[in-house]
Amino acid sequence: MILVLGAGLAGISSSYHLDHECLVVEKKHHIGGHIYSHQIDGFTWDEGPHVSFTKHKYVKDLFAKSLNGKYLEYPVFPTNYYKGYWINHPAQSNLYAVPEPIRTKCLNDFLSSRNENQEEIVPKNYEDWSILAFGKAFYEEFVKSYTKKYWTVEPKDLTTDWVGGRVFFPDVETVKQGFLAPLDQSTHYITSVRYPEKGGYFSYTNGLREGMNVELNKTVERISLASKTVYFADGSNIEYSKLINTLPLPEFVRYIEATPEVNKAADDLACSELLLINYVINHRAKIDAHWFYVYDADKYATRVNFTELLSPQNGQEGKTGIQVEVYFSKYRPQIEPVEIIVNRVLEELIEMRLVESRDFLENSNTQYIKYANVICDLPRRQALETIFSYLEQYGLVRESDDLEPMTDWDKKLENNDASKIGDIVLAGRFGQWKYFWTDDCILRGKFIADKLGSN
Repeated sequence: MILVLGAGLAGISSSYHLDHECLVVEKKHHIGGHIYSHQIDGFTWDEGPHVSFTKHKYVKDLFAKSLNGKYLEYPVFPTNYYKGYWINHPAQSNLYAVPEPIRTKCLNDFLSSRNENQEEIVPKNYEDWSILAFGKAFYEEFVKSYTKKYWTVEPKDLTTDWVGGRVFFPDVETVKQGFLAPLDQSTHYITSVRYPEKGGYFSYTNGLREGMNVELNKTVERISLASKTVYFADGSNIEYSKLINTLPLPEFVRYIEATPEVNKAADDLACSELLLINYVINHRAKIDAHWFYVYDADKYATRVNFTELLSPQNGQEGKTGIQVEVYFSKYRPQIEPVEIIVNRVLEELIEMRLVESRDFLENSNTQYIKYANVICDLPRRQALETIFSYLEQYGLVRESDDLEPMTDWDKKLENNDASKIGDIVLAGRFGQWKYFWTDDCILRGKFIADKLGSN
């Protein structure tokens, strides 16, 4: 039997591409994992601003088919809030909106950084990379503060292998033009998105989960890799021939009762935690940006989205649903109670003039996400090497990119090498401990099924 642990998107995709000839077990009372959409009092709330902007035609077509073509497609123009100013996104190429004297300082430092012989500079960490890319002033004023809020660590504690095309590296002429006036086109990596008409982002799985064999409320207690048996909290156990794990890797390691060295490596893996605060406000959205980023270091709010702007059916006429992301981790633990944070964030929204006053608050609710973003910090690579090396003796087949934060799917799917899938397969953002997005999880499921089909 092929057993899939976890019914998030990677688990759903694996099952779909295996023609559901497997069993999926999920500890929650619903499937969907991080892309589940919550229906609360007439509003639909995703777990963050999930939108599809994949460049992969296969994923685009699959999602369209899964929705029977019932999706919206529209351009998006994210923005940024900085000390009372609204700056087009990305801020590094829209300096015209930055107040003086920071504006000119950012340009001068940027130009100075580009005058250096960059080919001789090898950045050791994200701090080095950012100063090289944007200049010292922009780094200090924008990158450093936002990194500490979103990733919960100092930029010097992050590697650079996760950056890729996900942080815009501006050319000199673009920055010069953006210093003087708004650019003719967005330089953000997201310019146009697709989103389901109704039901939230989770609706993208409508067709994928038809015929899925899944057992809910099934909590793993222990895994015997030697006997290929998974034991559950309800007293049952399931033997497998192939095990596809999408559970967070640190938890998987705990379940397999590994060596102290491997357990320490699992402890070294870092992931942010997410407090989502959803506010229903009795007036329309004050801006037309679907989401925006908050650079102010003194604010809890890190990224904010408006759920009814993603799809009108996510909200109610005449009201706005504002979702605010607040991040914590073992590096930045939550200190204040949730109630105080909710109250403070509401004050921040009023200060940003997104909420007219407290009188317009209809209700609020919160969601706590234990695993949000994999943090690509300096210990990550060695920790994964230790864990993967240990799992090899139980049937994990190593992959050439298994330590990399991202996957080049064009290369990986076209590679017709003779490698096979082993008895243990890792899948998804948390199962592989990668900087994965939606399309990555879909394509991982396809890759696994293709390999199993050739075994």
